[in-house]
Amino acid sequence: MSASARVARVLIDSPLPQLDRLFDYRIPSELLAEAVPGVRVKVPLRSAGRVADGIIVEVGDAGGYTGVLSDLDSVVSPVRILTPEVWSLARRLADRAAGNASDIVRLAVPRRQVRVEKAWLAGESVETAVPVHTVAVPGFDTARFESALAGGERLAVDSVPIVVEVPGGRWVGHWATEMAATATLALARGGSAILCVPDYRDQEQLVAALEAVLPPERVVHLDARQSNPDRYRAVLACLGETPLAIVGNRSVVYAPAARLGLIAIWDDGDPLHVEPLSPYVHARDAALVRQEQQGSALFFFGHARSTEVERLVELGWLGEVGPERSYQPRVIPTSQQPGQDRLAAQARIPSSAWREARAALEHGPVLVQVARPGYAPRLSCGTCGQTARCAKCDGPLGLRSARAVPSCGWCGAIAAAWACGNCEGTKLRLVGQGAGRTAEDLGRAFPGVRVIIADGERPILTLGSEPALVIATRGAEPVAAGGYRAVLLLDGERMIARESLRVGEDCLRWWCNAVALAAPGATSVLVGVGGALASALATWRRSDYARSELADRRRLRFPPAVRVATVTGGEDDVQRAVESIAGIERVDVLGPVELAAGGVRAIVRFDYGEGAPVASALRAEVIRNATNRRKRAGGAAGRAPLPTLKVRFDDALSFDNTEQVLG
Repeated sequence: MSASARVARVLIDSPLPQLDRLFDYRIPSELLAEAVPGVRVKVPLRSAGRVADGIIVEVGDAGGYTGVLSDLDSVVSPVRILTPEVWSLARRLADRAAGNASDIVRLAVPRRQVRVEKAWLAGESVETAVPVHTVAVPGFDTARFESALAGGERLAVDSVPIVVEVPGGRWVGHWATEMAATATLALARGGSAILCVPDYRDQEQLVAALEAVLPPERVVHLDARQSNPDRYRAVLACLGETPLAIVGNRSVVYAPAARLGLIAIWDDGDPLHVEPLSPYVHARDAALVRQEQQGSALFFFGHARSTEVERLVELGWLGEVGPERSYQPRVIPTSQQPGQDRLAAQARIPSSAWREARAALEHGPVLVQVARPGYAPRLSCGTCGQTARCAKCDGPLGLRSARAVPSCGWCGAIAAAWACGNCEGTKLRLVGQGAGRTAEDLGRAFPGVRVIIADGERPILTLGSEPALVIATRGAEPVAAGGYRAVLLLDGERMIARESLRVGEDCLRWWCNAVALAAPGATSVLVGVGGALASALATWRRSDYARSELADRRRLRFPPAVRVATVTGGEDDVQRAVESIAGIERVDVLGPVELAAGGVRAIVRFDYGEGAPVASALRAEVIRNATNRRKRAGGAAGRAPLPTLKVRFDDALSFDNTEQVLG
């Protein structure tokens, strides 16, 4: 091959770990003008005898290589869909999590939509930059945010716990106006702003706040709920030179933005920020890496601080910013006790909470937060009292509504002819109260009052200021005009009884977000919870709780004081993977333990400074396991089963007592 030949280094779109590298291909003379970094191409795979999809990452000379390279098959599109900053981010995150860069690129680069692309190319040269007017960050010292944007600082922001009305009559959380205002500051400086929220409910609030302060042309939606054409159109819009406010869920952190001025994340402790696909990167970690690479500012907004953010604050990696005026909601913790009113007792409301709700309903809506959706989250045998189990998967049975047939909470199977496996009884007894049953009880306790259920199956984003009882599961609470006149936080004991490492901070975050929906001066009642959690909520000193929780994690070497990786697979494979990191300092292994689904799992704990060698060693074992498919013993036909070794870094459920673990 001529030393002057041009070579394209291509990332092949494949989930196979052994293909997670750049492959060199010769660029034919007829493709020299089109084969540039970032474009989609098709390339031959010699070993498989087929043509694969790929993206050119680099183009250069052949150098001293004298062998024969395969030619690029074709250039699919002239659009440079993979930008240098996104590729650099994908490669860094994949190496950090022992995963494939192509898996992250697949999240960042949506499928090609030919019609959308042609329309964008036709109008690419016509770009209108509508002027942006800066807006002061409400409740905060705006100069502090301006200096942070100028210096590329990282901040943990304690949001104001109230709701506000934006132009157009829409009520949103104050946090949304804070993020929108910082976005205007970033755009005015000539940089784009990436704004990441957990789900569509938060996105609707943030978009409403943005549309009140920015021209519509400067706001781009980018999330998984969009159709393929709309998502592709949004990504193409981000490739332009005009600074934009880019709004979306966790994958928005991979949006192309060469001139990035700000990354802002709302409620980073929400588990929806965790990517469920390999390599399972948390949006917070992706944002931290991208901010470091591109030098933008990074703000974490929230009502309750996660232990991960608290750790970074204590290390000095994040600064702290609070509102200029102290906001402390009125929260009354109380222990659940039988009330004198029979109906109130049936509704699981102690007398103090009952009085608050009754008085508040004279002026507007009241929010009642419950732990579980459905009617009865669990059923038991009416004869012996044992939990009713599914005949197919042994999952717990429950009722979705008062007239529904019992069904399994795991597999969804209907249990029409259920019989107890212990005593062969056929009568079922309701255990616990979901949103539906709570609404039924409250409807009887407050006759004539409208009762609204808001959960995953019945999403309600907003409601008016008229009196109503709103029964909502955690995270599904609608925003009421003017705020709720009272907030009742029920099922606290059930929430904190969940066996999880993060149960305390999760509960505090759920309750803080619900309390922040109350009207100024309204009372929130926390039922059935005491101790440090109740004190942190009542005094609104959430960072103190996060600090105490982090100190406990340090003593026990639990995340985020250390990083963790879970290694699952066959016993021999897991053992070899664990042995590969035995020589690395400050690494310890828990397990392995057997899994109900087969195989074993080990948990690896290591300091942050040892992340690179641990990830490299475990990644090597994953590749070795994937490529080592020897012939069956005795010369039998066929190959051994597919590789099963899997590695997941920073798994939030590593220390949870899940039903999958036997040991």
